Amino acid sequence: MKIALVAMSGVRVRSDRLRELGVTLPGFVERGKVIASLPSLGLLTLAGATPDEHELGYFESADVDVRRLGDERWDLVAISTFTAQAPEAYGVADVCRRRGLRVALGGLHATACPEEALLHADHVFAGEGEETWPEFLRDLRAGRARRLYDARGRSFDLAASPAPRYELLDLHRYNRITLQTARSCPRRCTFCASGVLLRGSYRRKPLELVQRDLQAIHALWPRPFLELADDNTFVDHRWGRGLADTLAPFGAHWFTETDITVADDEALLEALGRSGCRQLLIGLETPDAASLAGLEDAPFKASRAAGAAAAVRRIQEHGISVNGCFILGLDEHTPADCARVVSYAQSLGLADVQVTVLTPFPGTPLRAQLEREGRLLARDDWGSCTLFDVTFRPARMSATQLEDALRDALAKLYTVEEARTRRRHFLLQARAGLRRRRAAALAAPAE
Repeated sequence: MKIALVAMSGVRVRSDRLRELGVTLPGFVERGKVIASLPSLGLLTLAGATPDEHELGYFESADVDVRRLGDERWDLVAISTFTAQAPEAYGVADVCRRRGLRVALGGLHATACPEEALLHADHVFAGEGEETWPEFLRDLRAGRARRLYDARGRSFDLAASPAPRYELLDLHRYNRITLQTARSCPRRCTFCASGVLLRGSYRRKPLELVQRDLQAIHALWPRPFLELADDNTFVDHRWGRGLADTLAPFGAHWFTETDITVADDEALLEALGRSGCRQLLIGLETPDAASLAGLEDAPFKASRAAGAAAAVRRIQEHGISVNGCFILGLDEHTPADCARVVSYAQSLGLADVQVTVLTPFPGTPLRAQLEREGRLLARDDWGSCTLFDVTFRPARMSATQLEDALRDALAKLYTVEEARTRRRHFLLQARAGLRRRRAAALAAPAE
């Protein structure tokens, strides 16, 4: 069977005002390019779980020609999509089906809205697909394939992870390659969309399998920039030190997301600095502990807010830049509070900053709350779930005021001078940390 794997990529802001602003901001545009040039690790992993008897092709959505798929006699078109690209994914799926092609849909959005996805596909995959995908292929061959394969109650064992099929990619079109080392997150943030798909416990991939995947990447791309497709890589600090030691020999530079507790472990930071880690993305959200408490099932981020600046400094002194993430539009936020978030972001000495608006993704506790309160602006406007478009009525300001606050934040934080200031501050901290470590090494007694 010939299977076309189609990745929906590239998020486009709906608001004309924000799109107009974005094209004038170098930092903002560069971040958008990075997001758009990542391959779909989910599809590559399913490719690794596909028996060798099947022929596979990997396509980015921009390259899909449905007529060509039909002419080349692809038997199955498997589409993976996030929420913001769901309308486009449904459009591709509908055209494929009208031309007689069998369509499967999966990914975060199909997991949150499987009944909706079934309106546009012959088969839908909800939850983690490493086990249900091979099951489906066997069922399809036997003529008993079901319409819905639902793994939302399961938690896949990463010790059984198939090797992603990186060789399917045209590597020249990507500036980063994705690799997963851990799955899920114990911090239950009410707005987190990935928690819809990955509801199981925090899981770590065995380091020998991480090494296997690194070797496969290295064979194709000797010095890649890696992006770890993890929700919170360094929950387990001891395992994290082992992960850093596994990455180090490959000479790659890499990026991942984690929480602020990474700053508590000096040995882990030392290992990360040696391993080629170039940036950690950490959700700091807002300066007010009361606002943070409303975002979590348990007050983790709220309990750490007061020490954020010191934590950022400790990380960056090891030559690892911190990309701090902030959210505007929390229930406690007024326009003045949004301006305080910007000032807070500027005060922390971060190397990079990401500011978005609160977004109620389907399946999240946040969306359920706003739906109960009648505050969603449009019930199924999935294309506006970009993290930049306003999709709900804030509690203490209007939707227009929130959009204005985001515009102001972007205008202040993404100027060329602000970017230079952040870069200079980071380099000063990195150099100070290097001097401190060298002095400590010289002062240490000889063995």
